[in-house]
Amino acid sequence: MFTRVLRSELESAARQLPVVTLLGPRQSGKTTLVKQTFPAHRYVSLEQPDEREFAAKDPRGFLAAQGGGPVILDEVQRVPDLMSYLQGELDADETPGRFILTGSQNLLLMENVSQSLAGRTAILRLLPLTLSELLGTPSMDPALLTTQCTSKQPDNASLWKLIWSGFYPRIHAHGIDPRRWLADYQRTYVERDLREVLKVMDLDAFDAFLRLAAARTGQELNLNEIATDAGITQPTARQWMSALRTGFICTWLPPHFQSYRKRIRKRPRLHFCDTGLVCYLLNIHSPEQLMQHPLRGAIFETFVVGELLKAFENRGLEPPLYFWRDATGHEIDVLMDLGSELVPIEVKSGATVPSDALNSLKWWLDLPGNNNTKGVLIHGGDRAYVAGGIAVRPWWIT
Repeated sequence: MFTRVLRSELESAARQLPVVTLLGPRQSGKTTLVKQTFPAHRYVSLEQPDEREFAAKDPRGFLAAQGGGPVILDEVQRVPDLMSYLQGELDADETPGRFILTGSQNLLLMENVSQSLAGRTAILRLLPLTLSELLGTPSMDPALLTTQCTSKQPDNASLWKLIWSGFYPRIHAHGIDPRRWLADYQRTYVERDLREVLKVMDLDAFDAFLRLAAARTGQELNLNEIATDAGITQPTARQWMSALRTGFICTWLPPHFQSYRKRIRKRPRLHFCDTGLVCYLLNIHSPEQLMQHPLRGAIFETFVVGELLKAFENRGLEPPLYFWRDATGHEIDVLMDLGSELVPIEVKSGATVPSDALNSLKWWLDLPGNNNTKGVLIHGGDRAYVAGGIAVRPWWIT
């Protein structure tokens, strides 16, 4: 069993607000977490056909049947109209922690939450396991990335095996072959859920689109290019990509516009939320094959971005992560906006730190008008040191 960092935020939110909404991809551990955190709550899954039909046809009766006590409503996106009736329940009783909601798609859910539960719910997101949750090591605080790393490499941790396997809890909890589990995951959850919402009829085109998107993880998002390669229209590609994002299959880093140079590129950078799913979609059959793959660097970057995203989400914070690239080709992989400072982060998959590895960070920090002085290089090796305000950090960024 894994200890989830988000649990403390979940408990804190339930002490303050009558509703806590926990979102995240399927199989990220939402149900396990809310059951562990709120053992006294009644549990109802709207995946069950009878419960879903009851809630859809008679929402008032369904809510009354819960007895007025605290309840967990799992997968509430299955009955999005239920949110409107929750509002009436809360008008009568706003006891903190009364309703714990979970959802694996926020395509429709978020609209209903924002309209019906504004000001009455905390919205938290649970992504797949962090590296620290999986290995039982201290969790990463992104604000401390610029200090030197002193922790030793986790025991029995293989970087490329971890990235290839991905971070969905069930794979590691039960020792399941990642390719077998991820194949079922794609068929059972990704295709079913997204097809249900998008009414996708051409399954071959959607499968091609999904694999083409995976091949562009760690790259600027060019929908015209993906649409052309997949043989679909650009509006369809935009709709499908938005569905992948709101279904927590992928995310993207927006460009940062507080620029020290003109003509900043405006496309976001695409990243999948789990590296194991990327490897499965790209037909990477082993960690050894991943180590030699042309997209090894991009997948490693996606791993690092995922760890940063989870670190902020697990603290109940909106991840302030961007990327930066100007029209001449200079770029920073991740730009972290901490409010008081911008921290540029470069990612290199190699185990060796070459002499020119810090050049991009130094160039950015030296731009006229830039008052930021710190940067971070995260690499696939084990060296940790600080050079000229730049912290070189190994891959186990705890």
